[in-house]
Amino acid sequence: MKDYVALSKKHFDNQAAEYDQRDTAYYSKYPKISCKDVAERLQDVPYVNLLDVGCGTGYLLELLRKQKAAEYHGLDLSPEMLKAARKKFGDDVVLVEGVADKLPYEDNTFDVVTCVQSFHHYPNPDKAMLEAYRVLKPRGLYILSDTGLGGVGGWIYNHILFPIMKSGDYHTDNKDGIAKRMEKNGFRIQKSYNITKPIYTVIGRKE
Repeated sequence: MKDYVALSKKHFDNQAAEYDQRDTAYYSKYPKISCKDVAERLQDVPYVNLLDVGCGTGYLLELLRKQKAAEYHGLDLSPEMLKAARKKFGDDVVLVEGVADKLPYEDNTFDVVTCVQSFHHYPNPDKAMLEAYRVLKPRGLYILSDTGLGGVGGWIYNHILFPIMKSGDYHTDNKDGIAKRMEKNGFRIQKSYNITKPIYTVIGRKE
C-alpha cells in the first residue's frame, strides 16, 4: 500500500523553508485563509488550552496567541515544519512530532482541538477524528477546516488523481461529508459552512 504518511512528511518538509513567505502559492494560500477564519471563530470562545493538529509552521497558533492568552500545543509529522515553528515560539508553545491518528496526549486534555488544511492527508480519517474526540474535554470543540470536493469531482481525486500523486493527499470531501463523518464519530455539529469554494470549516462539540 502507498505510504501516505511518508509522502506527506516529505511533501511538507520540502515546503517548510518558504512556507510563511509564499502567500500566493497554492500550498500556503488556502491554509492561511482557513487559519484566519478559524482564529476569528475562536475570538469569543473561552478556553484554557488548545491543540492544533497538523500545525505546520504554527501559522494558526501565532494568530491565536495574539488574541488570547492560553496554553497552546501543536502537533505535526514534519520535523522541518516544526523547526520553523520553534523559531517563532521557543518554549512558549509545546510542539510535538507525531501523527493525527495516534495523538500522544491523555484523555480529556484539551478545551479545543483544531485541524486546518491537513485532514485530506490522513490515511485513517475516522481514527484521527476519534483521537481528537478522545483528547478533548467533555463539551470541548473540534474545528476542522479544509479544502475539498464532493460528488464527481471528489471521486476523480480520490480514485484517480490522489493514488498517482506523490504529495501524500489521501481523501477529499466537502463540508457535508466531513460533517457526517464527525457525527459518526461522536460529535454534535454546531456549524458547517463554506468560507469560499472549495474551502470549508466544520465545528463540532464533544458531548
